[in-house]
Amino acid sequence: MQNSKEPFILAGAGIQETSRWTPSSAATAKPWYREPWLWLLVAPPAASVVIGIALWTVALRTNDGLVVDDYYTRGLAINQVLDREARAQRLAVHAALSFDPDRMRVRLALDQRGPVPERVILRFIHPTRTGEDQVIVLGTSAAGRFEGPIPRLASGRWRVVLEDPVAGWRLAGWWRTGEAGVELGIPC
Repeated sequence: MQNSKEPFILAGAGIQETSRWTPSSAATAKPWYREPWLWLLVAPPAASVVIGIALWTVALRTNDGLVVDDYYTRGLAINQVLDREARAQRLAVHAALSFDPDRMRVRLALDQRGPVPERVILRFIHPTRTGEDQVIVLGTSAAGRFEGPIPRLASGRWRVVLEDPVAGWRLAGWWRTGEAGVELGIPC
């Protein structure tokens, strides 16, 4: 029998065992939570659970404004919108909007064939968040001139729609916050 202080030699294989478990090596062993391999195995599933809970919370708290319940009715209504835009072309309606961010005002110069309306409706439509859409009724300040308050809008690109509810025309265009103005329709 071999002495326990000598290394164990496996006969004929040329392999020598140099480390043995002893009570002193158990005292120097790391606790389980200090092992890096444990954390490499536990971290990805734990991170997936945390990210999943975060995404679930965001999904519950936000509105999915892109999905409409009555998509068929909205699809049919597009013909009415196109008719209103064609009517604006026939009347040669042209509008120049200018924005004054310091005073939070919008000014509109309207040029068209026929009578000038008493009021027009100006809509700021956010491309993805319907909850941020704004509607402003602009009243006449002079012949062909309109003015009204403008709400604070999130920075970015906005769809601007100008409508006359009485005459039934509609103009639309795009505007970026920070720009001084936008022109809608064909200039006369």
